[in-house]
Amino acid sequence: MASATVINSGFFKLDGGAMFGVVPKQLWVKQNPADDNNMCTWAMRCLLVDEGDRKILIDTGIGHKQSDKFKSHFSPKNIIDFEQDLDQYNLSHEDITDVLLTHLHFDHAGGALSMDKKGNIIPAFPNARVWTNDYHYKWATEPNERERASFLKENILPLADMQLLHFTELGNEVRFSRTITLDYVYGHTGAMMIPTIELGSGKKIIFCADLLPSSFHVGLPYVMAYDVQPLLTLKEKEELYEKACNDDTFLFTEHDPLTNYIRIEKNEQGRVVLRDRMDFID
Repeated sequence: MASATVINSGFFKLDGGAMFGVVPKQLWVKQNPADDNNMCTWAMRCLLVDEGDRKILIDTGIGHKQSDKFKSHFSPKNIIDFEQDLDQYNLSHEDITDVLLTHLHFDHAGGALSMDKKGNIIPAFPNARVWTNDYHYKWATEPNERERASFLKENILPLADMQLLHFTELGNEVRFSRTITLDYVYGHTGAMMIPTIELGSGKKIIFCADLLPSSFHVGLPYVMAYDVQPLLTLKEKEELYEKACNDDTFLFTEHDPLTNYIRIEKNEQGRVVLRDRMDFID
């Protein structure tokens, strides 16, 4: 049995239209109000899975090492310093054995590396193996023009140069650890990993990453404009919902500014809708 602890690595802003795709602003603005520049605030949550002998951090947020110019585009705030702030969880950054990066976009992978006082890039978790997959690594290091600005070389190449990077197998329900299995989706980006964490007593957490970034995106048409294959995202959301419409499956909403987990259900018309939001799993 594993325990799962939510770690909010900070907040940032993204354009509301980009986050909600074809959905009209008059609909989405009621859920996540935009500022005068049409920017909405989003969380960057990580999940720490403690299996006893392995302490697995899923995603790492944006990190601290980016330039002021870069930060000005996204207004990051309350960004966690893992080296200092893990003590509130009775852990050190040296205790993390594995960092599982769902994908290598900067808001998910940036915190895996940090910068020392001399300006050198160093591992944020010195004893950890960092995990991606070979399909996504090639996708990220040879990016298409649509995603180029999301894959920052300084977040990716040093991981390989320092020999920290390890590759998971591709497939369905790939066993990663004693309590974590991995599925892969391709609508948002190439081979994004969707971990499922088994908590025991039948309860599961599905770490949705950017397949379902928030509770506001439960409706099938709510697909981000960032997605490289939005129609495939629709299909992958439907497949996710088939797995998750039950009392014991909790969806971890990585970017939701309001809540950590949601549950979903089908209404009388057979449409999947939000059932409830929660910060903790009983």
